[in-house]
Amino acid sequence: MKNILVIGATGQIGSELTMKLRGIYGNSHVVAGYIHGAEPKGELLESGPAEVCDVTDGAAVAAVVKKYGIDTIYNLAALLSVVAENKPRLAWKIGIDGLWNILEVARENSCAVFTPSSIGSFGPETPADGTPQDTVQRPRTIYGVSKVTTELLSDWYFRKYGVDTRSVRFPGLISNVTPPGGGTTDYAVDIYYAAVRGERFVCPIAAGTYMDMMYMPDALQACVQLMEADPARLVHRNGFNIASMSFEPSQIYAAIRRHCPDFEMVYEVDALKQSIASSWPNSLDDSCARAEWDWNPTFDLDSMTADMLEKLRKRLG
Repeated sequence: MKNILVIGATGQIGSELTMKLRGIYGNSHVVAGYIHGAEPKGELLESGPAEVCDVTDGAAVAAVVKKYGIDTIYNLAALLSVVAENKPRLAWKIGIDGLWNILEVARENSCAVFTPSSIGSFGPETPADGTPQDTVQRPRTIYGVSKVTTELLSDWYFRKYGVDTRSVRFPGLISNVTPPGGGTTDYAVDIYYAAVRGERFVCPIAAGTYMDMMYMPDALQACVQLMEADPARLVHRNGFNIASMSFEPSQIYAAIRRHCPDFEMVYEVDALKQSIASSWPNSLDDSCARAEWDWNPTFDLDSMTADMLEKLRKRLG
């Protein structure tokens, strides 16, 4: 049985991934790592062990790894794109200095490591449509620069020390559980909340701006599936393109309108978010993930929309 540490367990992905992993491997085998000020609550706290685990303190992480006999680390500590652009030094400290600490702990304790990359690792010189697995990566945000560094450093630790590092390039993630946290693609979450609350939605992304998106259940499955994959099949490691759906604002609006005919949306473009979004791909080619570890998403825009609205109505009343 695996012993897993999820760092960033109270964040956008971590809060849901921790519970999914506990459902698979058992509550006592999955440790929720958090930082002061972001303590776990409710089921996340009550269902299994939790420890303070700050990636900037390698010794503290190592102590947790030894205490629980950890063999797999999901390192989800990072600032999202818009927040990172406003706090670049902190973004680097958490994303790269922190990653170095995690990889050193993994090297010394024989742990596998999952550290997500992102579509933000690409830039305007990257082919925008059907972006290949292996292509030019020249991002123009500190978030993107840190993600490219994440991929390269993780690959280096695998080649140099044999650390079992793996990652995916997440598209924009849409969740019915955790609220947005400062990402460029957050509009695709906010719009559902506005629809359920009967509010007019002000879209910060310009019409016609395509971006890859994914429903959180598929993203969580990708994490688990990649870490369970046979290493002998992995030609790539850090990070795999994964794709589910690509749309622009009017398309998600139309999908919601099929369920909420009175829903209204207007545009008020945010310059920073738009500049970031315009530098990212329109759609990704995920054929390598499909070939090397059988990646196959479940949700498309219509099925995600139906599920999002149903879940949010129940939760928000």
